[in-house]
Amino acid sequence: MANQGNNFSQLDADFVRVLEDLIDALIANGTLRMTDLPIQAQQKLTQRKQQRARLSEHLDLLDDEDGQVI
Repeated sequence: MANQGNNFSQLDADFVRVLEDLIDALIANGTLRMTDLPIQAQQKLTQRKQQRARLSEHLDLLDDEDGQVI
């Protein structure tokens, strides 16, 4: 039973990422403005973007030693 809870938690995390990507796409194409969202949603999205940016600064997984993107 515990494994099913872990699977569901992973599905939730994956779904949240899909929603973030969807919101980003809607903002990018002008369908949605960040200010259309409630302030709490704006804050949470901003916090997640900042956290991902900090993590990506520490994880240089895209470039190999010769500078090519892998």
